Amino acid sequence: MPDQPDRSVPPGPLSGLRVLDISRILAGPTCTQLLGDMGADIIKIERPGAGDDTRRWGPPFVKDADGNDTSESAYYLCANRNKRSLAVDMAHPEGAKIIRRLLKSCDIMIENFKVGGLARYGLAYDDLKGEFPQLIYCSISGFGQTGPYADQAGYDYLIQAMGGIMSVTGEPEGEPMKVAVGIADVMCGMYASSAILAALHHRHATGEGQYIDIGLADTQVAWLINEATNYLTSGNKPRRFGNAHPNIVPYQLMPASDGHFVLATGNDRQYRRFCEFAGAPELGTDPKYATNVGRLANRDELVALLKDLTRKRPMAHWIEGLARIGVPCGPVNDLEQVFSHPQFVHRGMKISLPHPRAGSGKVDLVGNPLKFSKTPVTYRQAPPTLGQHTHEILSELLDLSEPERRNLQDRNVIEGD
Repeated sequence: MPDQPDRSVPPGPLSGLRVLDISRILAGPTCTQLLGDMGADIIKIERPGAGDDTRRWGPPFVKDADGNDTSESAYYLCANRNKRSLAVDMAHPEGAKIIRRLLKSCDIMIENFKVGGLARYGLAYDDLKGEFPQLIYCSISGFGQTGPYADQAGYDYLIQAMGGIMSVTGEPEGEPMKVAVGIADVMCGMYASSAILAALHHRHATGEGQYIDIGLADTQVAWLINEATNYLTSGNKPRRFGNAHPNIVPYQLMPASDGHFVLATGNDRQYRRFCEFAGAPELGTDPKYATNVGRLANRDELVALLKDLTRKRPMAHWIEGLARIGVPCGPVNDLEQVFSHPQFVHRGMKISLPHPRAGSGKVDLVGNPLKFSKTPVTYRQAPPTLGQHTHEILSELLDLSEPERRNLQDRNVIEGD
C-alpha cells in the first residue's frame, strides 16, 4: 500500500482525482505532472521492458552509488514526478483488461497514441464512453484527430517548423531557428491541462464526461500570439528580429563593455529615463525617437546610436543603475546563475526528491511555479522507476492477490519489483 499522506501538508487542489496516463515523451507527461503537482493521483502506464521512450534519452543519466549511469535519464526526470508507474502490456488481452478495470476508479485518461491506435485494444473513447460516461478522455497527437495530416506523427522540431515559430526566431540574416527546449510539446501539455480542468468543471455541473482532442500543431499556432495577430491584422509576413522585439524599440539585447544585458523599455517614459541615464537626453526628446511609433520607423539608426552608448560601460553599471530608476533591464544568466539566483532560490524553483537509484539518494528537479494560498502544490515522489508501483496499484485498486500478480508477471503481462 502507498505511504500514508503527510497530514501536516494541505491536500492539493486536485486531491481525490485519479488520472490514467497512457502518454509518453513530453506533451502528455508535462500535462500529467502538472496535475500530479496539484494533488491528483497519476498512474503512469508503461510498456514492460522499455517504458517511456525518454528513459533512454541521455546522457545525462542519474548516477548510482558507484558513479555509473542508471536507466533514469534527466529528460525522463523533467516531466514525471508525482506519478506511480504501472508496467503492463496493453497488447496482451489481459493487459488491456487491466487498463479497462482501472478506469472504474479513474476520473481522467490521457493518451498520445497515433490516431486510432488504442482502438485495437478496445481502449478508444468510443469503446469506453458507454461504460464510463463520466470519464474525461484527452487525446494528444501531432495534428489532432481530424484533417489531412491527422495520421502523421508529430515531433516537436517538426511542429515548430510547420507551425511558424521558426520563421520568426533567429537573426535577421541567419537561418530559421527552433526554440532550444521542446516548447511545442510543453505548451501542448499546458493547453491540455487547461482543457481537462474545464472539462472537470463541466462534469461537476452536469455529471457528464467528454472527449478532448488536442494537437501539437494547433497549439503551436495558437501560441504565436502577437506575431500571428500582427500578420492577420496587416497581411505582412513577420520577419526575424533576432533578440529584438517586432513591436517595441528598444526592447532587446544590448552590448556592454564586458558582456551583454537586456534592455526592455515598455513605454515612452521608460525610454526617456534610459536616455537621461545614458547621458543622451536629446535622444529621448528627438521627434524621430520620442514615441514608439517613431522608434519603430527609425529602428536601425536609433539602435546603432544606443549601442554606441551602452558598450562604453560595464553590465553592472546598466543593470544596477537602470533598475534604480525603474527602467526594466537584466542580465543574461546561464543555468548555473539561474539556480543560484536569490530570487529563484527564494521561490523554490529547484527542488530535491529522494530517489532509490541515485547514488546521492536524491535527484534535483525544477520546481512548480504555481503558488496557492490554501492548497499548495506538493512534491510527494520522484519520477518512478519502470514498474515501481505495479504490484502496489494492482493490489490497491483491483484487489489482485500476490499469486494473481505473480502469475501475470510470469506470463509477461506486467512487470514490477
